[in-house]
Amino acid sequence: MASTSAYARQRRTHLEALAEQLPERGLVSRMLGGDDPVLWVWHPHTGRQTIVFATPAKDGWLFLWSPDGQESAEDLDLTADSVKKLLAES
Repeated sequence: MASTSAYARQRRTHLEALAEQLPERGLVSRMLGGDDPVLWVWHPHTGRQTIVFATPAKDGWLFLWSPDGQESAEDLDLTADSVKKLLAES
């Protein structure tokens, strides 16, 4: 039980760090999921949205989102820019 709790805390920490990067890129986000958090991200001008997951990987943590988005949790700027590009497309 403690490991699940630690895992959820790490996941939340990564998602919160990403969420802090999004407003300066014109994106809005909201944490959802309680003990299994995910980050709902949307572009207020295009209306496009996605859900970002944080998951452990062999070499650290990854952010994943649809369709086919994947970046290291170590590079918040690249992740935020990639999500912005996806959601800004019309």
